[in-house]
Amino acid sequence: MTVRTTYYTAASLDGFVADPQDSLAWLFAQHHENPADASLTYDALLARTGAVLMGATTYLWIRGHVVDSGEGWPYDLPTWVMTHHERAGVDGADVRFASGDVAAVHADVVASAAGRDVWVVGGGDLAGQLADAGLLDDVVVSLAPVVLGAGRPLLPRRLQLRLAEHGTAGDLLTARYDVVGPRPGVDWTA
Repeated sequence: MTVRTTYYTAASLDGFVADPQDSLAWLFAQHHENPADASLTYDALLARTGAVLMGATTYLWIRGHVVDSGEGWPYDLPTWVMTHHERAGVDGADVRFASGDVAAVHADVVASAAGRDVWVVGGGDLAGQLADAGLLDDVVVSLAPVVLGAGRPLLPRRLQLRLAEHGTAGDLLTARYDVVGPRPGVDWTA
């Protein structure tokens, strides 16, 4: 079985994963539920995931809004954080910090996933770096019926995707796209 690397996220209709202040309040205000297609649900993602990979901004947001509020670390999986600075870990959580070339780190993330998939959480730039290296397999995005006008982009680079499946989840439209390009050895016109 091949380990897949999936960027699973939510975005505004105009393609932002966070507003200009890195807030997700717009997302939590949406009516959402599990998609009608069971393969697109968060629970299905977690069932096949063996490791999490995120950027430092996402990590700091989770620490500041989830961990520091007393809810604890939300993932019971090895979690890799790409960062350029030293960061404090979370007591009792398997959080690992890495820097440098995402392709080299990805090999360690895959090894820690023990034959299960890798979930890219949060930042579109990290997902884009993986796509640039030919390491991102698919993107699952839930589009919210809100327009932010600015913020953190879903994917801040050119990327060719192919719709694989879709469904609704309350007011959200959830779709899974296979990454077509740019990927080494993949013909964009096929």
